[in-house]
Amino acid sequence: MSVNQQDLDPDSTTDMEDVTNAEEELIKECEEMWKDMEECQKKLSLVGTETLTDSNAQPSLLIMQAKCLTAELSQWQKESPEIIPLNEEVLVTLGKEEFQKLRHDLELVLSTIQSKNEKLKEDLERIFSELKTKMHDIKEYKEKLLVTLGEFLEDHFPLPDRNVKKKKKKKNIQESTVQLITLHEMLEILLNRLFDVPHDPYVKISDSFWPPYIELLLRNGIALRHPEDPTRIRLEAFHQ
Repeated sequence: MSVNQQDLDPDSTTDMEDVTNAEEELIKECEEMWKDMEECQKKLSLVGTETLTDSNAQPSLLIMQAKCLTAELSQWQKESPEIIPLNEEVLVTLGKEEFQKLRHDLELVLSTIQSKNEKLKEDLERIFSELKTKMHDIKEYKEKLLVTLGEFLEDHFPLPDRNVKKKKKKKNIQESTVQLITLHEMLEILLNRLFDVPHDPYVKISDSFWPPYIELLLRNGIALRHPEDPTRIRLEAFHQ
């Protein structure tokens, strides 16, 4: 009986109507705010493309932008972040996921490094093969040049005993030429010294060096005397 009387209480009915009216007004106000936000968004999208001609347009847009930001801030404040329960099972699951991600990233890095290493290895082998071929060609060319040079020197710069026989020199002069070396051999000694001992390329002039050939090399700039010891000569470093 008391329940029926309470339901029929006019004050209670009035309260329910007030709550309903308040909800409707709140919903209506939210809809209006949403429309304002949409309108503001439309106008903001045109700010970068259209030039404002009305002097009051910019303040109006700023006000609308402030309203949009305020509404967005209010929305974010109402939301609460999802908190993950820190129990052992969740931590193990998260750890496994992080480990799998890290493993995947490391596998990608390893694969990339291996690919680069393979390419570098191929490039190194190719360059080594090219250099080996070039060195072989250079050695062959060097041997050919040395043979040609030797033949040229043998023909045009013979040992003095050959000329002595033709000119019928005395026998003691012929005996003195026995230990002489050819110009080709002199150049070979100087050349080997230049490359084997580059910090001290000078060679001591021995009795086997025929003086006219020494003067020939010095006069034509092929050989140089030691600045402090005239008994030592060196080959000019034409390769430097």
